[in-house]
Amino acid sequence: MDDLRGVDLNLLVVLDTVLSERSLTRAADVLGTSQPTVSGAVAKLRTMLDDPLLVRSGRLSELTPRAQALQPIVRAALSEIDRTLNLRPMFDPLTSSRHFRLSTSDYALSVMAAPLLAVLEQAAPQVTIDFGPLANFGPVDLLRDDVVVAFADRGVPGKHRALFSDALVCLVRRDHPALVDGALSLEQLASLPYVQVAFGEGIVMYADDSLASAGVSPRVARTVPGFLPVPFTVAGSDRYGFVPERVADRYAAQLGLQVARIPVSLPVLVEAAFWHPSRNDDPALRWLVSILREVAERVEFADDEGSPV
Repeated sequence: MDDLRGVDLNLLVVLDTVLSERSLTRAADVLGTSQPTVSGAVAKLRTMLDDPLLVRSGRLSELTPRAQALQPIVRAALSEIDRTLNLRPMFDPLTSSRHFRLSTSDYALSVMAAPLLAVLEQAAPQVTIDFGPLANFGPVDLLRDDVVVAFADRGVPGKHRALFSDALVCLVRRDHPALVDGALSLEQLASLPYVQVAFGEGIVMYADDSLASAGVSPRVARTVPGFLPVPFTVAGSDRYGFVPERVADRYAAQLGLQVARIPVSLPVLVEAAFWHPSRNDDPALRWLVSILREVAERVEFADDEGSPV
């Protein structure tokens, strides 16, 4: 089959959901139908497309290369149908029961989750959000989520809007023996045990870039999957690590830590909301992005006023 023009609309919806969920069971839940119904539709699609679409990889299912290529085409086709038939002309947050999926880092979640849920409780009481972990994101993977909140210049594809910023700081225990007037040298950054943050395979964090630019090859002692474990991994040890300043402010006093001055230029982190271009005309998604920006302003203003985030 060379195009999707002859595909029944119901099959197209099933195909889009199965490709996004990568599971017939989860697709049936999302569609509000039974698994046998979805299985029957997928059997027709496999025959029409001459492709299995999903293949087992251990305990999980993965998309075939053909299915990966089809995913953005199918999503774009459904978006065009929505626009043409005016299926989603309005979005009323007060009455909508829309379910969103948002992936982000532990740090951004810790900063935004509470004010976001507080806003939703008032502005959209029936709207729900599932939060997922940040991972490697390509154009196809971005279709699985409505919005991804990630660092603005880390190569996440799609449309985006900046949300809020934070400084990156070096964190050590307060009585660290290597500190001299509250500072660490380049030599100490190279020799002391380093707590590295890794959100996904092949994702190099800002701190690693900054250390490399300064000619420092750190001695990695621990690798953690986000910023929030760093203070707890540094506490009571000779290790050091890098976290956004808000994380340092939250945990330094509690865990006996302090920010160390270092002779390395550290960047400002800019968190942004990303979404797939095929969803750009979805009024519900545009509303969600506007709410995220509203919450981000609250985060920034709370800092300016000296209040806890």
